[in-house]
Amino acid sequence: MRTNLKCNLNYLRQTVFIVTILFSSYSCEKKPGVGGDAKINGKVYFKHYNSTFTTLIEEGYLADTYVYIVYGDQLSYGTRLKTNYKGEYEFKFLYPGKYKIYTYGLDSLAMVNAQMPVNQRVTLDSCFITKRKEVISLSDLYVFK
Repeated sequence: MRTNLKCNLNYLRQTVFIVTILFSSYSCEKKPGVGGDAKINGKVYFKHYNSTFTTLIEEGYLADTYVYIVYGDQLSYGTRLKTNYKGEYEFKFLYPGKYKIYTYGLDSLAMVNAQMPVNQRVTLDSCFITKRKEVISLSDLYVFK
C-alpha cells in the first residue's frame, strides 16, 4: 500500500511539473502591446486651409490632439494619448509586434468638416527591434484642420 502511495505521489509530481512547464512556456509568448522596452514616437503636423481648401491659412505641429495605437490585429485602439505642446507623441513599453498609429483630421476631398483618420503602419518585429530598448521614430502624420 505504501509503495502504491509513493508511486501515485511521484506520478502526481511529474504531472504537475509537466503542466507547469507547458503553461509557463505558453505564457512567455509576448504579443504586441504594453510590457516591453520598445518605443514608437513621432509628430503630428497640421495645415489649416480656408473652407474651400484653396488658401493655406496656417501650418505647424499640432499640440493637444489625440494619437491612437492599435496592437497587432485588434479591431480597436489599445491606447490613446495627446500630443505635447510641440506636437510630439510617444508610446512606451511596447513588445515586438505589428502596430498601427493614427490620428484624425479633416477630409480635404469632402470639402466639409467630416473627420477621417490619418494612418501610418509600422511593424515592430525582429527586423526592426534589434536591441532591448529600440526606439522607432515615424515620419510626421499630416492632418488638415
